[in-house]
Amino acid sequence: MELELVSFKICPFVQRAVTTLRHKQTAFKLTHIDLSDPPHWFKAVSPFGKVPLLKVDEQQVIFESAVIDEFLDEITSGSLLPDDPLLRALNRSWIEFGTACLLDLSAQIHAEDKQTFDSNRDELKSKLEWLETTLDQPPYFNGDTLSLVDFSWAPLFMRAEILAIGDQLYPADHFPRTAAWGRRLLELSAVRDSVVADFPELLRNHIRAKAPYAAQQFGL
Repeated sequence: MELELVSFKICPFVQRAVTTLRHKQTAFKLTHIDLSDPPHWFKAVSPFGKVPLLKVDEQQVIFESAVIDEFLDEITSGSLLPDDPLLRALNRSWIEFGTACLLDLSAQIHAEDKQTFDSNRDELKSKLEWLETTLDQPPYFNGDTLSLVDFSWAPLFMRAEILAIGDQLYPADHFPRTAAWGRRLLELSAVRDSVVADFPELLRNHIRAKAPYAAQQFGL
């Protein structure tokens, strides 16, 4: 089965799928596009006009990151979701919650004024308080076993580290479980190798170009 992931270089949602594929040592092709000027073929195959997309055998296209990640998990060995239906549903719930947190961080990154910046930061911190009370089985979300939940949250922690805002969002003295979980995830080779080599500078340059106010707040 030939797999091709379509994304742009700083997309947090394709990073989830790349992490899964790296972890499972599965062959795939990664195609980056410019979303501000997408190729004509992309418009023809992306119903939402968004990335990531997963092209399978150059015939079928799967969209939405959580769906892509579960498909990749199902077609490869070593499941990253629990067998128990209830635990599996809970994992899916926290993957969706992680998506909401990534969207809050994205809104903060692209904020054009103080009110928007502060509001989205505070909303994200509020959500992370829920996470802190849930993380009770270290070292990973499901204890000793890595899961799609871990890989779904890793992009948030990576961006927080690059922008040096982890101490603001989840200070270790108030969010010890969250901070420790984030550190452990960033130590994984599959997570480190899930982005392009110049990702930190690409992210910083993107913020400088798109949101000068946010860039100033991040010290960029």
